[in-house]
Amino acid sequence: MKITRRAALGALAAAPLATPGIIRAQSTSKPIRIGLLSDMGGPYRDVGGPGNRLAVELAIADVGGSVLGRPIEVLQGDDQNKPDIASSLAREWIDSQGVDVLADGAGSSAGLAIQQTAKEKKRIYLITGPATSDMTGKQCSPYGIHWVYDTYALAHGTGNALTKAGGDTWFFITADYAFGYALERDTVAAVQAAGGKVLGSVKAPLGTADFSSYLVQAKASGAKVMGFANAGTDLQNCIKQAAEFGLSQGGTRMATLLMAINDVHSLGQKTCEGLVYTDSFYWDMSDKTRAWSKRWSAKMNGMVPGLLHAGNYAAATHWLKAVKAAGTTDADAVAAQMKATPVNDMYNTDVKIREDGRVMHEMHLWQVKTVAESKYPYDYCKEVVSIAPADAWRPLAEGGCTLVKA
Repeated sequence: MKITRRAALGALAAAPLATPGIIRAQSTSKPIRIGLLSDMGGPYRDVGGPGNRLAVELAIADVGGSVLGRPIEVLQGDDQNKPDIASSLAREWIDSQGVDVLADGAGSSAGLAIQQTAKEKKRIYLITGPATSDMTGKQCSPYGIHWVYDTYALAHGTGNALTKAGGDTWFFITADYAFGYALERDTVAAVQAAGGKVLGSVKAPLGTADFSSYLVQAKASGAKVMGFANAGTDLQNCIKQAAEFGLSQGGTRMATLLMAINDVHSLGQKTCEGLVYTDSFYWDMSDKTRAWSKRWSAKMNGMVPGLLHAGNYAAATHWLKAVKAAGTTDADAVAAQMKATPVNDMYNTDVKIREDGRVMHEMHLWQVKTVAESKYPYDYCKEVVSIAPADAWRPLAEGGCTLVKA
């Protein structure tokens, strides 16, 4: 059955969906097409996947279903977190399907490949799934705009907080691909800058089910903090198995470097009590985020949206506004308009996009509440601290982006 399932997913990735979700306005003009390259069956499906498509459809609805008198269509395909599949699908969509903008990307290795293809083809890439800070660093692009998070902000938010709270020795369990390497690298820098030491690390392949040997190595190191430089179901398996081994009861602190509310829900709040993580969105932040989340949840079986879902809405909304303002879908004109215009939506207010493509959101350090503290469904987190953009993101001059003037 596994072979059959992966074969089916491969077929999905090799071509756009046969019947892509479409929101149409009355028009005979050529449609504007948004292409989402997503993880539809792997470890990042729940934190992105179909929920990202719904978020983009909400953005389209909120601009009236059309821009420049043209209807708007959404295509979504499975890139399987593989660079070759991601770049091939992106190229085919642009060449044969007339896709005007690319979004999502899921894993960082796939995202970096999409970024290169988008640069060659002069298409804007709304980066939401990939976390590597290299997207706005040495591999930046004039067409790449990085939303929601990156490994630098995640590392410095959580890494600084735990190190300064006494967790001054670390051991990493790291996803064995570009995202994991970047997240470990950036967290090591944050831990060392805060006076901590790194005692070691181990690499685990994407999609690992049994982390027992890795957890044993981490425990044997004697580190006070076990850093999980992974995400999605890999992170969930780490947390679950660490709890089964009783590691937290033994005094070891778990550092969840890229966690989402979907992970808390899947694992159960009791298992996650006290864990801290960094991101820029939480469904219960304000009246606006609650109202938007209610709309999203109504079509997702009552689940609440996570960071990537909100990020895809914000990215698509800003791109569509820029297309309208520029009067064209031309990538150079729209990219200039996006960077010249502050980002405003249900959770961003007058947010700047830097010349390297980094969207300068405010970041937040969240802690999972105890079950006793929660007052209503999905009341999972409380804010520990808000992190100003200047403190959250890597300084512009340190990234190595060639778009940045000396």
